[in-house]
Amino acid sequence: MNDFYTVRTKTGSISFQIGKRPIIVIFLLSIMSLLLFVLSLAVGSSFIHPFQVMKELVGFSSGEYDFILHTLRLPRVLLAFMVGAALGVAGLILQAVIRNPLASPDIIGITSGASVGAILFIVYLMGAVSISFLPFAAIAGATIVSAIIYLLSWKKGVTPIRLVLIGIGVSAAMKAIVMMMIVVSETTIATKSYLWLTGSLYGANWQDVSAMLPWLVIFIPSAFFLGRLVNVKELGDDVATGLGVKVQQQRLILLFISVALAGAAAAFAGGIEFVGLIAPHIGRMLVGRSFASLVPISALLGGMIVIIADMVARTAFLPLDIPAGVFTAGIGAPFFIYLLYRNRNL
Repeated sequence: MNDFYTVRTKTGSISFQIGKRPIIVIFLLSIMSLLLFVLSLAVGSSFIHPFQVMKELVGFSSGEYDFILHTLRLPRVLLAFMVGAALGVAGLILQAVIRNPLASPDIIGITSGASVGAILFIVYLMGAVSISFLPFAAIAGATIVSAIIYLLSWKKGVTPIRLVLIGIGVSAAMKAIVMMMIVVSETTIATKSYLWLTGSLYGANWQDVSAMLPWLVIFIPSAFFLGRLVNVKELGDDVATGLGVKVQQQRLILLFISVALAGAAAAFAGGIEFVGLIAPHIGRMLVGRSFASLVPISALLGGMIVIIADMVARTAFLPLDIPAGVFTAGIGAPFFIYLLYRNRNL
C-alpha cells in the first residue's frame, strides 16, 4: 500500500510527494484552528456564545455583535494567526538551513534587527512620519541586520555553525542598541517601545490584516515548493553539491524567505518570541522531518500558539490587556532550556 501521494505537473517542473499521515495531521490541525478561532472570537470582556459567533460570521444574525466581532476581535484574531504562521515557517526554514534545532528568528538576530528598525522609528520619527510606516521600518531593520549577519558569516561560503554563532552575537549587539535608545528617550516613547518589544496585537485592524496577507501568500508557498532542495541540503553541503544543488544560492533564497516572514510578523505584532522555535519541533513530533509536510503544519501550529497566547493575554487579567509575547516567552523559555538539555551531547 502506497503511503504517499505524488503531485506532478505535466511538464514535470513541479513535482513533490506528501504522505498520508501529514495530510491527516493537516486536516485535524485545520479543524482545531477553526474551533480555536471561534472560541477566541467568543471570549473577551463580553462573552458571545460560539453559535452566535458562527451566525455572525456567515451573516445569519441581527448584527447585534457586529462592532465587537468585525471591528474589534476578528482582525485581531486573524492577525494573530497570520503572525504565528509566519513565525512558525520562518523558524522551520532556519532550523533546516542552519541544521540546528535551536535556531529561530529571535535567537539568531532577525527579530532583533526588526526591533532596531522599529525602535529607531518610534524614538526619532514618531510624530514626524505617519505610524503606518512602522512596519516598513521593522522589515527594513530585519533585512539590513540579516544581510550584515550573512556577510560577516561569509568565508568561501557560509557554514551553518558560523551563521548561527555570528547571528547570536549580532543579536546581542542589536538588543544593546535598542536598550540604549529606550533609556535615553522620553518616558512616553520608552513605554511605547517596551510595549512593541514585548509583542502585542492590541489595536489590530483590517488594514494590518490586508497588509500582512501578501507576505504569507507569497513566501509560505515559496518555502513549500523549495521543500525538495531543503531535504537534500540536510544531508550536508558536500552531498547536496554533488547532487547538483547550488548550496549557497539556495541558502540565500531560503534565508531571504525566512527574513521576509519574520520581519513582517515583527512589523505587525512586535517582538513575539519562541513561536518559531516551538512550532517546527511540535510538527516534527507529529509527522517526522519532511520539509514540505512541515511547512503547512508549522504554519498551523504557529498560528494556534499565538491565538492561544493572545486569547489568554486579553482575557486572563481583565480589564488589563497583557502583551501576547509575555505568554509565548513563558512557554518558550522552558522549552528552549529543554532543547539545550536534550542536545547537550551533540
